[in-house]
Amino acid sequence: MTTRVPASTYRVQVSADQDLLEVADLLGYLHDLGADWVYLSPVLAAEPGSDHGYDVVAHDHVDPARGGTAGLAAVSARARELGMGVLVDVVPNHVGVATPVQNGWWWDLLTHGRESAYAPAFDVDWDAGDGRIRVPVVGDDDQAFDAAHPADAPAPGTPGARVGNLALVAGDLGQLTLRYHDHVLPVGPGTAQPGDDPDEVHARQAYQLVNWRVADAGLNYRRFFAVNTLAGIRVELPAVRDESHQEIRRWFDEGLVDGLRVDHPDGLRDPRGYLDDLAGITGGAYVLVEKILEPGEELPTDWATAGTTGYDAMAHVDRVLVDPAGEVPLTALDARLRGRDSAGDDGAATWHALVHGTKRTVADTILHSEVRRIVRDLRRERPEVLDTVGDDAAVDAVAEVLACFGVYRSYLRPEDPDAGREHLDAALGDAREHRPDLAATLDVLAGPLGDPALDATRRLQQTSGMVMAKGVEDCAFYRWSPLTSLTEVGGDPSVFALDVAGFHDHMARRQAERPDAMTAGSTHDTKRGEDTRARISVLAEVPEEWEAALARLLDLVPLPDPGFANLLWQAVVGAWPAAAPDRSLPGDLRERLHGYAEKAMREAGDRTTWTAPDQAYEDAVHAAVDAVLDRPEVREVVTDLVERLAGPGWSNALSAKLLTLTVPGVPDVYQGSELWEQSLVDPDNRRPVDFAMRTRALAALPEDSALVGSPDDDGMAKLRLVAATLRLRRDRPELFTTYAPVAATGPAADHVVALDRGGVVAVATRLPVGLAARGGWDGTRLDLPGAGDGARWRDVLTDREVGDDLGEILATYPVALLVREG
Repeated sequence: MTTRVPASTYRVQVSADQDLLEVADLLGYLHDLGADWVYLSPVLAAEPGSDHGYDVVAHDHVDPARGGTAGLAAVSARARELGMGVLVDVVPNHVGVATPVQNGWWWDLLTHGRESAYAPAFDVDWDAGDGRIRVPVVGDDDQAFDAAHPADAPAPGTPGARVGNLALVAGDLGQLTLRYHDHVLPVGPGTAQPGDDPDEVHARQAYQLVNWRVADAGLNYRRFFAVNTLAGIRVELPAVRDESHQEIRRWFDEGLVDGLRVDHPDGLRDPRGYLDDLAGITGGAYVLVEKILEPGEELPTDWATAGTTGYDAMAHVDRVLVDPAGEVPLTALDARLRGRDSAGDDGAATWHALVHGTKRTVADTILHSEVRRIVRDLRRERPEVLDTVGDDAAVDAVAEVLACFGVYRSYLRPEDPDAGREHLDAALGDAREHRPDLAATLDVLAGPLGDPALDATRRLQQTSGMVMAKGVEDCAFYRWSPLTSLTEVGGDPSVFALDVAGFHDHMARRQAERPDAMTAGSTHDTKRGEDTRARISVLAEVPEEWEAALARLLDLVPLPDPGFANLLWQAVVGAWPAAAPDRSLPGDLRERLHGYAEKAMREAGDRTTWTAPDQAYEDAVHAAVDAVLDRPEVREVVTDLVERLAGPGWSNALSAKLLTLTVPGVPDVYQGSELWEQSLVDPDNRRPVDFAMRTRALAALPEDSALVGSPDDDGMAKLRLVAATLRLRRDRPELFTTYAPVAATGPAADHVVALDRGGVVAVATRLPVGLAARGGWDGTRLDLPGAGDGARWRDVLTDREVGDDLGEILATYPVALLVREG
């Protein structure tokens, strides 16, 4: 069977506010835009009120709140009418357990414990909880926390096990439940009678309610990262895989769905085996994996997948548009603001040192439960090893190895023990350098941790990605701000820029190895929308102007942490509406900027945290946000800078979009990003999209491109670009089958990146500030294919025939999409 592959996708967030029936009505617009497939966020039944759907509570039906079975059928039927495909995001790694009664598997587990039919489905270390599963929901007012023994929950029957505000309640049908504030939990058969003391009943249950702080070091079930309400499931077991994929199987058996996006495969015990199983369920359908590749890392070639969801391509597109000359001054500025010695400062070395520290902190705090469990597995499987080094030393050493992992995880397999071993060996080597006092312990652990037959080794591989994600994306990214457009999911900010030759090398390899992987500019996980990043990247061309503006802002609104101010003000400048000096600001801008500020400073975690907020520090940061909106002298600094950056940022944005849509791979348009996408981190990037306005705009898009050619055009130039490129990819696929660089000659040759896909040439401007300072394109020509045989080219965006002069080609837009005539 030939696998159907999309020419492009359009990601839509499905929720109660925009359910599948409404999505079905959107498909006409998406088809007119040129999208080939609709790409749906998770649609299985999720926690009540979930706006993202990654907290699945039932695998046997589509979420009624999201339109239910009828909604998915409507999307599929309408897609078939239009010749479109359907791609759905699926979540195999974990389930939502915030509301136990909603999740039948979890409710049964809490009811029956080890005897539950679903006990094998959950990754629970029963021995570590004295045969009970620990549920960390109790507040400090209702149960004391022993800071001296943070990993140890109070034993059943001891005073510390008592829980305030616990009640035994009989339901309408007489069923007894335990209630703790809003938490409703089951009562095991024969363990309670009406009128019993609720604490005594609690002591007889298969679960133990413990203080929320116990989760850091004393939890005994695997989670998604450090989210207590997302419990890991064991899809490596055939029975669990089959039951958790019964609805997904139906989608393919009935022809409702054409492909899947797999969330977080690195959390699975055996990603390769899972993808093989999934291919059997889907009949070998198109499958993508949400996998982050570090610089130099390759996706395993034996995985049954078309490739990643595009973070790697996004990093390459971003960096080819960044001026490398900005690295030294911007890194020095950030070093000074953060109190580092900038003399001879090696930005890459400093970044890697920062990451090691944040990852080690994560391994020692919010994910310490996972570290301790790896050591408990080693104790069970290789007791002689633990007898040699001791449990405490082993915990310390395992945490250090996790902090030193340079990639998300390795993929060791019993049938090929040496495959992927290089990542573990590198981590062990780095751990010895960082902690020579642990060298002997690491030498002893190296063998067991490299044995893929051991549970401890498999769990180490599941855990390293968690430590990476929480230590880097959710912490270090908020402590590093030379150029924040580089602190993006899937990107390494120590790689500051990419030259044109390097970009072409990456894309040629992509065409050869993963031509059907996804390319993306914005996702629900990106820290900043694509056009926010495009404007921020201009700062690399004007570092002196940024330093002066930031100094003025710090004079007007001093902040306790000038380094964080660097990050905050870049976000404000990136998200500020381009036309704001002439128009009133959007009504939601204040709320959006406050939301970003709170999340950024708490994720940074060095001055304030989610669990222990520093009110004085946070008040100062929020005062800065209010100042830019309320104080004219502060707003003037921002608006003056935005006016300077908007034009080059517009150029970068259109260039990034064109490259994303034309390089090898399947381009995805994240919902709404066919117009300007200046969102910040989630939940800001999941705001409702005005599709009615976009439908009208697309229908009214003028034939005369001169009407849509400036930074304050409300995104019409971008809409024209997206529609023209998507339609061409869908309607003329033969033009996108190969890859070759297109060179330029002349004084401004380094300001263009151009590529030939086999009949269509994409031309994009880079470093627009420098281009303007140079005087434009005068004397610079593009080496278009077929120039010697009289080939003629037409720019699809402006419907003009053009020659090889870049001044002519890019006279209207900073980008062009050229199709060979005839």
